Amino acid sequence: MKRVVPFVAIGIAMIVVAGYFSSRPSQVDSSPPNLEKSSAAYKVIQGVVKPGETMFDIFKRYGLPIQELFSIREASAAIHRLKNISAGQPYRIRLDSDNNVMSFTYQIDEEALLRIKRADPDFRAEKIEIPFERKVGNVGGVIETSLYDSLGNGGESALLACAIADIFSWDIDFTADLRAGDFYCVVVEELWLDGRFRRYGKVLAAEFINDGSTFRAYRYEANGNAGYFDDDGNSLRKAFLKAPLDFRRISSGFSRSRLHPILKIRRPHLGVDYVAPAGTPVSALGEGTVRFAGWKGANGRLVVISHPMGYKTYYGHLSRIVRGIRPGSQVRQGDVIGNVGSTGRATGPHLHFQIARNGRVLNPLSMKLPRNIGIPNGELADFRRLRAVMAETLASIVPSPGKPAPGDSGQAVASSP
Repeated sequence: MKRVVPFVAIGIAMIVVAGYFSSRPSQVDSSPPNLEKSSAAYKVIQGVVKPGETMFDIFKRYGLPIQELFSIREASAAIHRLKNISAGQPYRIRLDSDNNVMSFTYQIDEEALLRIKRADPDFRAEKIEIPFERKVGNVGGVIETSLYDSLGNGGESALLACAIADIFSWDIDFTADLRAGDFYCVVVEELWLDGRFRRYGKVLAAEFINDGSTFRAYRYEANGNAGYFDDDGNSLRKAFLKAPLDFRRISSGFSRSRLHPILKIRRPHLGVDYVAPAGTPVSALGEGTVRFAGWKGANGRLVVISHPMGYKTYYGHLSRIVRGIRPGSQVRQGDVIGNVGSTGRATGPHLHFQIARNGRVLNPLSMKLPRNIGIPNGELADFRRLRAVMAETLASIVPSPGKPAPGDSGQAVASSP
């Protein structure tokens, strides 16, 4: 279960609790959380699930009573089915002197553990949140080749790079727009356990200087939904994706008079043809309601989605439409709705994409993408207080051309959960 940390509380903690850490480890510690201690009366088996391994394999390897495995499975069924254990996840088994299982602990994911304890004559299971100590750290760097290289392209640093790229993805193309000398500053949660850095948490604020232009983002929860907003409280997230698929090239752009490749006559082409291999996933440009999904003459298999603010998008020539995509169904931005094909009147695999607003067709390549709703007026004062704290922290970060080690960002401590 993911824990949401109030951002104002984090900001206050950053002001109240000052100082730097001088004894931080330089590497991420990936060992299992040490939440059970062994004693002279017990012995502990500790391991990591191997690829293809089952609970039966683990019990057989250590010569544990198989009948107890059945009881443990039954106890955990309502919380986490033990047939769903995943390779790479740590576990602990505590045994008494007669080799009876007293407890079994398995790390379900980065946030939670499954703990099963003996409660004679059966077992009792519970799902518990990993008791991380949450700290607020900072990272600053200078771009030489890429964001990934700047942060150190592995493990937690790579995940942090992905998070930063996602935040600014509507304004910066991280594959084409970056320039040597660009730099960034990030305020980020650090999750620690048993005195060791485990992983990064949420990015709380970030600043990116790209080719002389400054972009800032502040994480804020409005109406129960967390998002990233600029200095003025506008959402960084656009209502629509830049394109509904990964494409190789555009074969035909928006035109009021195009020579049709099959009919050989000039007629309007009120959309964009994205060439991509057959079967390439096609995603909904934004959240909305499916209005049509089926065969539509020359368009072949077609999906039509209506969106807020009067927008409507069209996806034609699909090879197939995903199951569940039908009139009235709701889709979210990025949901796969079908696959590229050449159904209908088409010379080869491509997606014919159109967009209109209030019945007027628009050029998808030149239209200004609308942003999502910003901070509500009633919460702007609260947002501005958070922004002031985070902006001051961002300004204090000195970008370095070196690669920062995860957990070595040295910033104020936030209160523990």
